[in-house]
Amino acid sequence: MLYSYLIQRFLLMFLTLLGMSIIIFVLLRLVPGNIVDIMFDSAGFVDPAEKATIEKELGLDLPIYQQYYHWIAGLVSFDLGYSFVSEMPAIDEIGPRIPITAKLAGLSLYFSILFGLPLGVISAVKQNTALDYILRVFSLSGLSLPSFWLALLILMACVSYTGSIPIYTEAPETLWDELLLYLLPSAAVGFRASALIMRLTRSSMLEVMRQDYIRTAMSKGASDNAINYKHALRNAVLPVTTIIGIEAAFLIGGLIITETVFNIPGVAHFLVEAILMRDYPIVQSLVMFIAIIVVVINFLTDLAYAALDPRIKYSD
Repeated sequence: MLYSYLIQRFLLMFLTLLGMSIIIFVLLRLVPGNIVDIMFDSAGFVDPAEKATIEKELGLDLPIYQQYYHWIAGLVSFDLGYSFVSEMPAIDEIGPRIPITAKLAGLSLYFSILFGLPLGVISAVKQNTALDYILRVFSLSGLSLPSFWLALLILMACVSYTGSIPIYTEAPETLWDELLLYLLPSAAVGFRASALIMRLTRSSMLEVMRQDYIRTAMSKGASDNAINYKHALRNAVLPVTTIIGIEAAFLIGGLIITETVFNIPGVAHFLVEAILMRDYPIVQSLVMFIAIIVVVINFLTDLAYAALDPRIKYSD
């Protein structure tokens, strides 16, 4: 049964990514202007013959279906083409930036789970107490504050109190320097995710704690820790797992503004620059990379359900 499910999911993932690749490729071509137009606009004159020559060199004169075929064939062979701007292989431009964004997204997700999950449990256990109201206000604040505005507030606070701006200026030399560099931007991004996880954990815990088996465990004299963590949290974690998977996928593509504010040379920041310059090979590859990450994370989240809840069986 599991093998049949995996085959179906892989087929669905393939079709989803194929559809995404077509949408990405076509929509990018529908945007007015291209890299050649930008080059000649900045120069202030247009030589039709020279413009046609450059478009031919870049392959922009080919029919759109041929351009799409060449791109897909390159993706399969890990040949992403050359950047129109730097004229370097796209893989060399993108490759060094992937670990930066991955570390920032991973640290943000770690912080969101570290604070969101236990605080959600505490809020549910201490329902309608002063601590519960404080935590609920905290979670509402996290959902209400845009991450980019919070990032700007953090920068302003650092300038006001320390006289320095914690932005990326050079590559960190040690693991500690790297941690300090990513700490503030990851906190700015993870604050919203932690608030969302906390609220969902609280609501799921409250729903589970009203079930009959929880009252049975209480009547048998089970300890509070056993009831809260062994029985309640274990059964309330499935919807929380879903939102964690969604947030993990969102963080990969949602770091654009945060990376821009903190001047972090990651994938998201580089994507903005490539879009402005109509650098097709870079934009196509980066958006497709984000789509692959989202699809894979959703797939892993589905598989995690069976590990967390043995009652879930994959069948035809």
